[in-house]
Parts: sequence; C-alpha cells; structure tokens
Amino acid sequence: MDGKEEEKVVAAGPVTQEQLATIQDEQVLNDMLDKAVDFEERRLIRAALRELMKRKREQRDRERAERQQDLRQRGVCAGRGPAGQNAAQKPANGSGSTQQHTNRAALAKPPNPSSAGSSPQASASPARSPAVGVRVPRGSALGGPNTKDVKQMLLDWCRAKTEPYEGVNIQNFSSSWADGLAFCALVHRFFPEGFDYCTLDPYDRRANFEKAFKTAERLGDCAPLLDVDDLLRMREPDWKCVYTYIQEFYRCLVEKGLVKTKKKTP
Repeated sequence: MDGKEEEKVVAAGPVTQEQLATIQDEQVLNDMLDKAVDFEERRLIRAALRELMKRKREQRDRERAERQQDLRQRGVCAGRGPAGQNAAQKPANGSGSTQQHTNRAALAKPPNPSSAGSSPQASASPARSPAVGVRVPRGSALGGPNTKDVKQMLLDWCRAKTEPYEGVNIQNFSSSWADGLAFCALVHRFFPEGFDYCTLDPYDRRANFEKAFKTAERLGDCAPLLDVDDLLRMREPDWKCVYTYIQEFYRCLVEKGLVKTKKKTP
C-alpha cells in the first residue's frame, strides 16, 4: 500500500485490524494514534505499530544474516573480520554474536510493568551519586508551585508517546531512562527520520544517549542539557536532571508546532 492509499485508510474513519496490517509507514500509524479517541481503536493501532516495528526488525536481522552468510561463503569471515582483525583478538566486551543475540532479545522484550518499580539496576545500585549538573532553562516548571502536577502530567505524556516502542517502559524519571532507550524512543516518536530505532543496542548506553541528544538538538533545536559522561557514571540518572531535559524537549516541540496545547507548557 502506497502513501495515498494509506491516507485513504486514515480518512475512512474507524479502521479494522486487516486495514491496519496493510500500512507500512510508522509515521502514518503514529498520526492515527494521536488522532484516535476510541479506546478499542487506539488498542488496534498500538498493536499494529508494534507488529510493524517487529517485522522491520526481523527483516533487518534476516538481511544481516544473509550478508554474513555470503561473506562466509566467500571466505572473508574465515577467522578474520572485514578490517583483518583476528576473531580471537576481539576484546571481550560483549560485542560477539552471542551478545548481539542477547541484545536483540532484550530490546524485543519490554520490561514487565508489574516489576517496573524495582528494576535490577535500582536494586543493585550503591549509594546515590550526586545529581548531574544541569542548566535549568527559562520558564522551567521545576520548583514551581504546581511541580507535582506538572511532573505527573509530563510523565504520563512520555509514557503515552513511547508506549509502542519495545524495550521501553517509563514509570519514573530515573531508572526508566538508564539505558538511553526511553530518550531514543521519545525523540524517534517525533523525528523518525533521525535514526532507526530497531537497530539500537540496549547495552550500548553511550550510543543511545548520544543518538537521542544529538538528534533532538539537530532536528528539534533542543539544547543538550545532560552530559553523557555524567550519565554513564551513574547506574540510574538523577530524576531532576531527566525531568528538566524532558521539559525543555517538550517546550521545543511546542514551539515547532509538533505538540498542540492550550495550557501553559510544563
């Protein structure tokens, strides 16, 4: 189904599971999810979006496996990588095929919501590290009289926008963002052309943080208020810093007209 046909499905009113299965554009489904008000329709759209992302990820895995098989048949991968590095000399940093398989499996299975309040990272964390230094932008609601209400509203907004993304389960402004996937999912939700979410590695925290912050700055004009090195030194980020960054990202989206609001921005 091409773009025009997908637009006809969107304009046709209530959609069926069969119609949604024919849509191959994530942005079309995301737009439909934003406009849908019926609970059952939203459930169908979310399921279709998850299935589409799963199919694309599996297709990339198959293509990657075919390329690797082709290289092995040519003898390129017989004991040496493309750069001539002996396989036995590769550093034991989890970059082998077993670790890649584990990474993809972890990304494909989102955390169990029932256990989100006590993540393994949180339970294994030693004494709290000091808060990361962060520049609070003008107009921030941090510390204002309605901070509690604004914080919950912003958390609910983040959860709703990232709900279809595998490997992301936002329950707070701290441990839920520790591997960088939540940042990537939120940025990708508004700027899907920025990067391919399905190729992300949940264990490569640095790459995830950098990809999210650089894309948000390049496409959303969102200042990089968080320091990646500081985030990597902690098992989980300080919630005030994450909260402030998300406020700034939200404000930038409002200024670009990507988020509609009649109320004062958080």
